[in-house]
Amino acid sequence: MPQQVKRAFKYRFYPTDEQAAELSRTFGCVRLVYNRALEERTRAWYGEQRRVSYVQSSAALTEWKRTEELAFLAEVSSVPLQQALRHLQTAFGNFFAKRAKYPRFKSRKKSRQSAEYTRSGFTWRDGRLTLAKMAAPLDIRWSRPLPEGAAPTTVTVSRDAAGRWFVSLLCDDVITPAPATTAAVGIDAGLTSLVTLSTGEKIANPKHERKDRAKLARAQRELSRKAKGSNNREKARRKVARIHARITDRRRDFLHKLTTRLVRENQTVVIEDLTVRNLAKNHSLARAISDASWTELRSMLEYKCAWYGRELVVVDRWFPSSKLCGACGTVAASMPLNVRQWTCDCGTLHDRDINAARNLKAAGLAVSACGGGVRPQRESSRTGQLPSKQEALTAK
Repeated sequence: MPQQVKRAFKYRFYPTDEQAAELSRTFGCVRLVYNRALEERTRAWYGEQRRVSYVQSSAALTEWKRTEELAFLAEVSSVPLQQALRHLQTAFGNFFAKRAKYPRFKSRKKSRQSAEYTRSGFTWRDGRLTLAKMAAPLDIRWSRPLPEGAAPTTVTVSRDAAGRWFVSLLCDDVITPAPATTAAVGIDAGLTSLVTLSTGEKIANPKHERKDRAKLARAQRELSRKAKGSNNREKARRKVARIHARITDRRRDFLHKLTTRLVRENQTVVIEDLTVRNLAKNHSLARAISDASWTELRSMLEYKCAWYGRELVVVDRWFPSSKLCGACGTVAASMPLNVRQWTCDCGTLHDRDINAARNLKAAGLAVSACGGGVRPQRESSRTGQLPSKQEALTAK
């Protein structure tokens, strides 16, 4: 059954000099309001043990505009400034709910430069977008059409480190689920092969960062030689940023194509719950793990399965998918990373990654059919014995 969702459509645009100047001022004001409100809330909490609400921050913003020091805040659209306060309120809500760390101050060089406009902050007429405080519409490159009859409810304008301008339009869209199928697949993430499927297929890791590593290192060396504050240093910084942007774009494009294919072909997709943050603490593998972008791969699978009526099963990280023999159910005592093939006591020769993907598929189908989770007991996993849950899984 078709479902209505909020969907963002991102496009590149080319502002005029006046529009670029106005947006740059807006970015700076948004950053200032966010940081000042965060400073006020931090001082109130640690100094007076008092929480500051969004309403109080909004009233403070009005007072700031009346001062001589911050009177320039009234020169830009008020909508992005109010949205910055709402984002700060959301950040504190996530912090108090223990879903995120304490909010951090925004930096001009390190933070993403963006401004968010709601309906009252822009005009949408005949497929042309005009932001508040601007006389002319934005020159947008429509690389793909918006849904028929759709009108944006929220517009986010951003500029990346390479100097490219983007506009993201949040619209209501109707998504039709993909045709039902009986196929299921287990996915084992890796570094040599980005993913290994339970079908035996191995999809090679493109290693986008590794391919451009020499070019990136050369550009970074050139940047380090430029005088701070000079125009040449800014040009060198842009060059480094363009290389990073190229790596990111190619990686995201590859992951989109891969995840779309997996979701289209399979009704049930089974993955492992990897703690990427902890795995990246291995200094020998951290760069390769970051380049593989397992977190983004999982994120894409999650929302695409939800959109197209597929089931995504996440198997517990403690499930011994690599050490478990898919033929007899024996769990090997240890399995170092350099062991890519191993022979079980029953005589079965296993490819480490394919065996893990097939075990994940079996575990995911068991969870899908019976409910619950696949999590071996800690005592059993230390002794290498099969717990009762794994015995039942192996029997199936």
